[in-house]
Amino acid sequence: MSIRADNRHLYLQVIDKIKQNIEKGIFKEKERLPSEFDLSKQLGVSRATLREALRILEEENIIVRRHGVGTFVNTKPTFLSGIEQLNSITHMIEQAGMKAGTIFLSSQIQELSENDLTRFACGEDEQILFVERVRTANGEPVVYCMDKVPQKILPENFEYKQESLLEILEKQAGKHISYAVANIEPLGYHEKVSPILQCEPETALLVLKQMHYDQHDEPILYSINYFKADQFSFQVLRKRV
Repeated sequence: MSIRADNRHLYLQVIDKIKQNIEKGIFKEKERLPSEFDLSKQLGVSRATLREALRILEEENIIVRRHGVGTFVNTKPTFLSGIEQLNSITHMIEQAGMKAGTIFLSSQIQELSENDLTRFACGEDEQILFVERVRTANGEPVVYCMDKVPQKILPENFEYKQESLLEILEKQAGKHISYAVANIEPLGYHEKVSPILQCEPETALLVLKQMHYDQHDEPILYSINYFKADQFSFQVLRKRV
């Protein structure tokens, strides 16, 4: 298992070797790696070199360290999506070959908050539809969703029963979402959301906040989605200009 076969820095060789062992199934997902002493001995490197490699692997989310327990192989994201692509969660789940589902937690008409008044440019006497849902993949909870839509754009017989809110807004309200302005940020354990998504204590969340607009630049939908970071990976295509 020695890795002293090329002239690169040893920690880079260690990184490649551990990744290869994960790909080959020698180290399996959610499996604890050997102790630093044993692993450094197997690889023929110092513990300092091994620690540097493990530090980088942790930054790349290849492994996760649990204080006082050990180092484990992280699970590969099940759902991959370009952040520049405005796909519904339903589409993302189905694209992964899984069945999308919804658990409705609440749906109610509310008064607008000060932030809502600014976001939607509504009058103070107007109201907003607020919906909380949990999106599932093959029955497993993967995303916690909070959505807000101004009541004024909804038809009187509006029913929120379909999987994709983007589709139901288009079919029932005649509002086609053309683009969204998004902000994504990492979050650790959340007292409310993490238990609902059945997260392990060390499982992080990715919070995606989006304001959706139609082709006339009218704000239609504001959403806050909490994704399980071990299940979702968002990529960004960057072009040189």
